[in-house]
Amino acid sequence: MVSTVTSQGGRRQQDTDRAVRPGMRSPGRPPPSRATERAFWSLIAKGRSSEAAAVGVGVSAPVGARWFRHGGGMPPISLAEPTGRYLSFAEREEIALLKVQGCGVRDIARRVGRDPGTISRELRRNTATRAGERVYRASVAQWKAELAARRPKLAKLASNIRLRDYVQARLAGEVTDAQGRSIPGPNVTWKSRRHGPRKDRRWGAAWSPEQISHRLRVDFPEDESMRISHEAIYQALYVQGRGALRRELSACLRTGRALREPRARTQGKGKKFVTDEVRISARPADVEDRAVPGHWEGDLIIGLDKSAIGTLVERTTRATMLLHLPRMEGFDTTIPRAKNGPPLAGHGALAVRDAIATKITSLPEHLQASLTWDQGAEMAQHAQLTIDTGLQIYFCDPHSPWQRGTNENTNGLLRQYFPKGTDLSRYSEADLDAVAHTLNTRPRKTLDWATPAEALNRLLSNPVSTNSVATTP
Repeated sequence: MVSTVTSQGGRRQQDTDRAVRPGMRSPGRPPPSRATERAFWSLIAKGRSSEAAAVGVGVSAPVGARWFRHGGGMPPISLAEPTGRYLSFAEREEIALLKVQGCGVRDIARRVGRDPGTISRELRRNTATRAGERVYRASVAQWKAELAARRPKLAKLASNIRLRDYVQARLAGEVTDAQGRSIPGPNVTWKSRRHGPRKDRRWGAAWSPEQISHRLRVDFPEDESMRISHEAIYQALYVQGRGALRRELSACLRTGRALREPRARTQGKGKKFVTDEVRISARPADVEDRAVPGHWEGDLIIGLDKSAIGTLVERTTRATMLLHLPRMEGFDTTIPRAKNGPPLAGHGALAVRDAIATKITSLPEHLQASLTWDQGAEMAQHAQLTIDTGLQIYFCDPHSPWQRGTNENTNGLLRQYFPKGTDLSRYSEADLDAVAHTLNTRPRKTLDWATPAEALNRLLSNPVSTNSVATTP
């Protein structure tokens, strides 16, 4: 009779437990713990690749890649350490060991440092029930607890159809002319990854999520239901399982990324040959105010079939010199380029180093102070260039062309003579010198309508002069 009451009471208690939580499927093989996932996303935040982060936390590389893809490149869980309010996996392991040793609920609670009611509920709700036996296992208990703790919430874009249609129309709506006629643009299929360089992209209205978010307040000033943050739009695009916006609509974003890129990865992008000693932050302050001549900015102009021309611009006088970079023997566009093969296109590190050295050494020594370049691989020989010429080399920060604004402005002027998409290898060194002479004899507003050649001649005739000519690009 006692066993019957106990059995009936146990069933009633089980029914009560089921009433406060949804039914759960069989756990199968328990997934990695939340602590493992937090460690994985913490490594991602530090700039590690998904494969390296997976190996670092003890899971396979495909699992790490799947976590990164399903999360859209962003952590789906909080990276903050647990506060201790809920039982941890370590505590569940200790409970399992004490349970096997035959300890009672109050004894386990005293040793673990928890309330007896907490231990009692844990043993009732999260015990494994496979094969009709009730056995408490820490891994299964942790899986059940995490599954029950989920709070699925329907995304706002999924529940508000009117808002979703508005967002999609501004993000991926059709391109139309002034008369409202649809212009389809290129027919591009989505391949679940970012578009490649120099490839067609899908046309769309292409409003940014921030523009959409703020424009809602203008178009619907009285309707509070038509409100959404730009972060919610990004998550609807990147995070799988949201069910609000199709993943392929990410192709309509400015970046075209199919996954978010952690900030640490973008900051870590830089050439290995760029050290702290040659970064632009180490450049002397007198370079910035253009008071002292002899400081140059340089870059490459790229044309058809990887043809290139080097450009050098003096910051004070705006004097321009062009580098002739002919193609090397054996260059053939019909033959696929060998991986890690020689730079036959003509603008490899050795070719650029020799071209710069030839031009710079033709100037007086006081005009050979420094050269600022972007972090292109063509400057991998910068250390040898400094040894050969004494020219100090400095590199801009990644994706910061404004740090060499004089050169960028000059490159824009040069595009009048060397348009994009044209073969630059057909021009001889004499042709380049003629174009440089044309620019140097053109009056400039920033030089008070003097020409760069006149400003340079004044410096050559008076080497000790340090008068500033201008302060704008």
